[in-house]
Amino acid sequence: MTRTIAVIGGGASGMMAAITAARQGAAVTIYEPKERLGKKLLATGNGKCNYTNLHQAPECYRGTHPEFALGILQMFSVEETISFFQSIGIVPKIKNGYVYPNSGQAVSVADALSLKVKELHITVKQETIVDIHRTRHSYLVTAKNESKNYDRIILCCGSPAGLPEGTEFFGYSIAETLGLVLIQPRPALVQLRCAEKWLKTVSGVRTEGTVTLWAEGTCIATEKGELLFTEYGLSGIPILQISRFAGEALAQKQKVTCKLDILPELTSEEVLKQLWQRMEHAGERSAEESLIGLLHHKLNYVLLKENGILPTAPAKLALAEKKKRAALAAACKGLVCTVLSTNPLSNAQVCAGGISTKELNPKTLEAKKLPGLYVAGELIDIDGTCGGYNLQWAWSSGYIAGFSAAADV
Repeated sequence: MTRTIAVIGGGASGMMAAITAARQGAAVTIYEPKERLGKKLLATGNGKCNYTNLHQAPECYRGTHPEFALGILQMFSVEETISFFQSIGIVPKIKNGYVYPNSGQAVSVADALSLKVKELHITVKQETIVDIHRTRHSYLVTAKNESKNYDRIILCCGSPAGLPEGTEFFGYSIAETLGLVLIQPRPALVQLRCAEKWLKTVSGVRTEGTVTLWAEGTCIATEKGELLFTEYGLSGIPILQISRFAGEALAQKQKVTCKLDILPELTSEEVLKQLWQRMEHAGERSAEESLIGLLHHKLNYVLLKENGILPTAPAKLALAEKKKRAALAAACKGLVCTVLSTNPLSNAQVCAGGISTKELNPKTLEAKKLPGLYVAGELIDIDGTCGGYNLQWAWSSGYIAGFSAAADV
């Protein structure tokens, strides 16, 4: 008798789980309330879909127990992911380890997966799930328009990250109703909101730099890359990378700050030397004019003002005092921003937290307390850094859940 499987969610992990289970001979139904499968995929990689990364390391995955991810990835690797996508028509284009579809279009990935779903005769129901109830030998799935029993369930509901505020997200409520333990969901890969008023002056400025995140005087994360100042705080890939840790520290009521090294190519001594030389050769220039070419002019202005130096004052007078040059150099190497909060989940690329990995069999992703129920993707308390890692987690966990549900591993 053919095994019936319901996949709840038609995103990246859901389609991978459904395709894998169908290839094992299961009769699969996907429940997805959105008008098309894989809609969230269309926005990944700025529309180019960085669907995996050749560089894999433990620090690329986060969670209460991030090591859980590595076991799953060993069972369905990056190489197997690339091979799978080649089998459905996606030619890989690799740039510095980042893997994209050769078309340069995220829609290619979503469409290739959707076509494979269709070719495998997987039923797709555009339905919102109301309830999932465990019966003696099966699971009763209740949607708005019907109820149906299935032998196995795979939860691939994603997370509320990126959804408009106020949008109903049923994944966590279903998990809790079924008795699964949740780790508090929080925004990850998201911007930080800061207290400093001068941020409005430099809003829109981009600069290369290194950011260190501090909680109660202890450095808890470091990243480097292009920083983006906004009127409310900080953005850019390095900020997104550390945002998960900022959110955790803030939830614990800790004082959180970012220190920005906006001249990372220079040592503190070299910055001091630059300032002294600029003062010496300033002629009739103002303090602000003497800094032209060092940093973005808006940053120059803010750095002077915040360190008690009048930007319009003659440079030879304003920068003559060694203490003021030292303070200015220190700010260039450690500009402090006080973090008030992360942006909300509606602005986040992914969600930290979710179903605890302790609830799941690390080899099959079956719920330990609920035989026949499997979980994959972002609904689990695993999230990746920028660079294709969240999608790799979706592919690997979706494959393992789909294979296990169909094959009784």
